Amino acid sequence: MEPLGTCTALLLIGIISFLLLSAIWNSKMYRKGRMPPGPTPLPIVGNVLQLKGKHWDEVFSKFSEKYGPVFTLYLGAEPVVVLHGYEAIKEALIDQGHDFSDRPKLPLAEKLCEGRGIILSNGESWLQIRRFTLTTLRNFGMGKKSIEERIQEEARYLLEQFHGTKGQPFDPHHLITCATSSVICSILFGKHYGYDDKMFQTLIALLVENIEVFTSIWGQLSNAFPALMKWVPGPHQHIIPNYAKCREFILEEAKDHRATMDPNSPRDFVDCFFIRMDQEKHDEASEFTMENMVACCIDLFSAGTETTSSTLKYGLLILQKYPEIEEKVREEIDRVVGRSRMPSMADRGQMPYTDAVIHEIQRFIALASGGVPRATAKDTPFRGYVIPKGTTIFPVLISVLHDNKEFPNPKEFDPGHFLDEDGTFKKSDYFMPFSAGKRNCAGEGLARMELFLFFTSILQNFKLKPITDPEDIDVTPLAKPMIRFPRPYKFCVIPR
Repeated sequence: MEPLGTCTALLLIGIISFLLLSAIWNSKMYRKGRMPPGPTPLPIVGNVLQLKGKHWDEVFSKFSEKYGPVFTLYLGAEPVVVLHGYEAIKEALIDQGHDFSDRPKLPLAEKLCEGRGIILSNGESWLQIRRFTLTTLRNFGMGKKSIEERIQEEARYLLEQFHGTKGQPFDPHHLITCATSSVICSILFGKHYGYDDKMFQTLIALLVENIEVFTSIWGQLSNAFPALMKWVPGPHQHIIPNYAKCREFILEEAKDHRATMDPNSPRDFVDCFFIRMDQEKHDEASEFTMENMVACCIDLFSAGTETTSSTLKYGLLILQKYPEIEEKVREEIDRVVGRSRMPSMADRGQMPYTDAVIHEIQRFIALASGGVPRATAKDTPFRGYVIPKGTTIFPVLISVLHDNKEFPNPKEFDPGHFLDEDGTFKKSDYFMPFSAGKRNCAGEGLARMELFLFFTSILQNFKLKPITDPEDIDVTPLAKPMIRFPRPYKFCVIPR
């Protein structure tokens, strides 16, 4: 009996200790500012167990019904304030944009880029690098003819690859990823890489793997429990060596550029960065360093590859499910563009239905459903609460893109969401696939151009033929915490 009594006593001590720890833990956390309410966190793990194995946006939606459009949850010991719905997101990201303009210090990302680059930097570093990046992209034609011509050239190459399938089933993932990667590479490095270039393929594979891990539960756990996950085997262990290999690739490209560049005639983003480095070489506080160049290139390459390619892949899958919509787009292309030339951005204004379909694809899939995390730049009063400086913010973009008042039947694919009664294109303030405010996607203009030109070029030249009945096509996303990738599929493209 004594061993049993000892076990019982130890169990009681354990339960009491857990309850005391919970009380102390929760009291400590809720004393940080006047935080919004939220589900009660457990010691150490916070609310992670309530998110395990689910699309986080679905859990956030249920929490918002109980706690309102602004609530707090904990990923491990770190508080996260979740913004749900158009009004809360607009008020934070636009009306109080400066207060919510930082990025959180994510342990996994800090190991890689140490706050450099354009995506995860803050303060003066972010301001300078973002301003330089936007200016450089504009100078090389973001929204102008030169980049449009680059995309059209890449579209022609992609069409050749599609023709090479000879009407047989194929998975479009590789070809579309290569196409979008080649566009961003032409801007960064000034050259086109063949789809069979081994170094190019390796770079794509490394970056795609890192994005997949970052957006998976492995990435989220690594940020929530960095000390523990450091010793846990899993795909998150590949991120640092993958990043190092990407860094080597870019440094090699940069070395070649340095040897051949003409300061009076920059060819691409890397040349422009070197010119700025030389201009500020005597400024010890300059943000224009080799490490920042590498981080910027990796940021632009990653963002410019995976999001646009996933949207294209998802869109082609959706159009197979709705062949009547595909046919209406093709009829508009034939009427406005014809068959003798490539589509151009000048055509978009005369193609409201096609424009509406592309917008509806982005709205429907809500690719970055949880948004790219923000952080408060200072102790921030917001809706009667005070959110401490540096608190991570999740703007749940899908809650805006799937708002049932702005978009009736939001879970249905309907281009009419962006069309007036007379068939003209209708804008919506709720269209936020690129986020909003001061830290919206720097490549939004480039992405919009790519989506329009790639979609219209493909449908101008091919009919999409699914290998299953359209009604059986599954357009629900893969299970990822904060992003909605399409399921793998094969299809046929039939030349017209």
